[in-house]
Amino acid sequence: MSYIDFESIALGAILKINNKDNTLAIYKTKGFDKWASKSGLTDAALQTAVEEMENGLYEANLGGDVYKKRVGLRNQGKRGGARTLLAFKKDDNVFFMYGFAKNKQANVKPDELKALKLLAKQLLGYSQQDLDKAVNAGELIEVNDDE
Repeated sequence: MSYIDFESIALGAILKINNKDNTLAIYKTKGFDKWASKSGLTDAALQTAVEEMENGLYEANLGGDVYKKRVGLRNQGKRGGARTLLAFKKDDNVFFMYGFAKNKQANVKPDELKALKLLAKQLLGYSQQDLDKAVNAGELIEVNDDE
């Protein structure tokens, strides 16, 4: 099995759903933020992707609560845009774990998907306290909704 360096891949963007007023708070990990910035992936595109996921719109359920979701990049549509892999459960936190440009990579390798499924299980098990600690440590960055 090959080693996956999660430092070098785009991990991130977390959605916390507040069930009282249905408002959304979305976060990105530092790694995902770096990849997204280089790729031209905006916070608005992340917000749109999450809204679509909540409505059942995604490209593939890869098992283990890992989903593939296309997102549009600046000055491009979804077709030529990026692909994100995220940990998702309806009415729960959503974690964008990995992103790649369609023209750079077709898909993830089976061993990478296995690792992402393990990561999804861990992330979806985070308590609010765990999420707060990650934000306070600077590992998560809140998505800005006024781009």
